[in-house]
Amino acid sequence: MPQDAPGGAPDPRAADDAAADDAAAAEVYDWYKRGLELLSGGSADAAAQLLERAVEREPGSASLREAYARALSDARRYSLAAEQWALLVNSEPHDDYARFGLGYTRYRLGDVEGAAEHLAMAVTMRPDRDDYRRALQQARATLRAREERDT
Repeated sequence: MPQDAPGGAPDPRAADDAAADDAAAAEVYDWYKRGLELLSGGSADAAAQLLERAVEREPGSASLREAYARALSDARRYSLAAEQWALLVNSEPHDDYARFGLGYTRYRLGDVEGAAEHLAMAVTMRPDRDDYRRALQQARATLRAREERDT
């Protein structure tokens, strides 16, 4: 809704602000698309850099944050990835893929118990996902092996 200038005339700055907002949104969307292209092309580090800028610009976007977390995971930057996955889980607790991502990165960081917890939730939400089940089986096997070793 345009703001009015003194005298009731439309304020031209309102149109300029809207155009700037549209341009900024288009730029973020371009970063997102390019980041996904880089990620699918195997350039996870470059994708993470680009997607980080997009997330900084639009921190409330779950799609951007998920893509950024995936890029960080693929780049083996597991601590940062786990932080991003945890933010997603906190804001979207029903998101099975965020649970899987958090479980995966926690496993990679050595927190196998925490990994198993989130992987079990992901499997419960999406029992049809073989990749989720395999990751959970691996985490549970690691926990059993540690228990056997320690007894």
